[in-house]
Amino acid sequence: MIADAELLAALRRYWGYDSFRPLQERIVRSLLGGRDTCVVMPTGGGKSLCYQLPAAMLPGKTVVVVSPLIALMQDQAAQLAQMGIAAALLNSSLTESQKSAVIREAREGKYRLLYVSPERLAREDTLAWLQQVPVSLFAIDEAHCISEWGHEFRPDYRQLSRLRLHFPECPIAAFTASATRRVRHDIIDQLQLRDPDKYIASFHRPNLRYIVKECNARTQQDLLVTALRKHSGSSVIVYSPTIARVEETVEFLKERGIGAVPYHGKMDAATRRTNQERWMSDEVRVLVGTVAFGLGINKAAVRAVIHLSLPKSIEQYYQEAGRAGRDGEPADCLLLWQKRDTALLVHFIKEMTDAAEQARAWQRYDEIRGFVAPGRCRHHQIYVHFGEKPKWKACSACDTCSGEPAWLTKPAEEPQPEKRKGGRKQRGQKKQVGADINPDLREYLREWRRATAKQNGIAAFIIMHDTSLDELCRKRPRSLAELLGVSGFGERKTEMYGEQILDALKSFREGASAQGVS
Repeated sequence: MIADAELLAALRRYWGYDSFRPLQERIVRSLLGGRDTCVVMPTGGGKSLCYQLPAAMLPGKTVVVVSPLIALMQDQAAQLAQMGIAAALLNSSLTESQKSAVIREAREGKYRLLYVSPERLAREDTLAWLQQVPVSLFAIDEAHCISEWGHEFRPDYRQLSRLRLHFPECPIAAFTASATRRVRHDIIDQLQLRDPDKYIASFHRPNLRYIVKECNARTQQDLLVTALRKHSGSSVIVYSPTIARVEETVEFLKERGIGAVPYHGKMDAATRRTNQERWMSDEVRVLVGTVAFGLGINKAAVRAVIHLSLPKSIEQYYQEAGRAGRDGEPADCLLLWQKRDTALLVHFIKEMTDAAEQARAWQRYDEIRGFVAPGRCRHHQIYVHFGEKPKWKACSACDTCSGEPAWLTKPAEEPQPEKRKGGRKQRGQKKQVGADINPDLREYLREWRRATAKQNGIAAFIIMHDTSLDELCRKRPRSLAELLGVSGFGERKTEMYGEQILDALKSFREGASAQGVS
């Protein structure tokens, strides 16, 4: 039995946190105890820490993480490296010699975490050499993909059922952000989990305001501009139904003085990465993407998520809208749909040749149509959909219960003239911050973070998240010991960036400004 002090010491040392989020400690103890585990925790709940912390505390052992996204693997491996936790990934982005090196070092027990795709894990040769790796447990991310009842079913995930056969003694942990009761049971059955510990966090996100509005093409554009002007200076995600609409929307917003970057599957990986990083580091505040964007995105201060079409399921909508307000502060989830969206969904369903798959798609269609229909509390519908039994019928955070917000009915304001600072475009850059944060200091540290990230060839959020940046502004540490008291700064990160941060704070005190950061 690991003592509380030992767990908290590891949490502080690597992550720089003084306490766990709800359920995290119990999940970590289950995994350290060798238990099969099923975890359903909404976006932003801190799922990755639940298997990364046990990995950090089990020297000589390796947690194998199954993840469907290369970008997510790369980000998590880079973040772990910054914390001093050895991690590697094995996917199609590597050369053959790089893959061979990773496999060799994995056999030697060099890595605390090894990220692999479900496609690679399904291969016989992968299962063969994994037998020689000191595996402590398997962590299956996005586990709903294993279920045909899940909204993102992927056949390759079905092959994960073989893990129990090939690694009978290894515990298996399944993680997902959005799974109904039926999908949860299917995950447990497919992975052959043995009497698993189950951790189901509440799906209620009271800080999110759900607003649903049926539009036509013209009113949808007007409402989009109105919403973006309302959230001027804040980070926003706009979900568009097609690649063509992504590009059209970016151009439409540009014509109205609103800077935005696109993100979709037909862009080359480097451009997607650049656009994501510009948005993550607040260089551009609006990202317009298809559903390809978002999985694993760790940006807490997103003030709005706007959908420009009807999602194919409540699970999909909940997962995407849930990328707003992960810092716990109020955020808007605006769903602007048109009648033609239903026709498109029906068209795709009718093209399905598998009768069972088509039946599941019709059920999801009926559920999402019911969700956007007027008259019922949006929060209550989501709660019930995922199997919870709320005692209340109304909330104060959706358009049904509290009406449309006043700003949505007002015409959009004209854009302000664009200003240039330091030779770079700074459109809507400054975030609206609390009274206890100096906005000029925040801008200065944000620019320092951006420049440092560029210099090191990593994403800005890997250096520190916005929540840590804001706490730096509040505490203004003057020593490394004081910096260790800032949430998000563990020992390794303080060692890497501490002196630079203290120098930056000193320079600001002496009159430096964001325009001087390079």
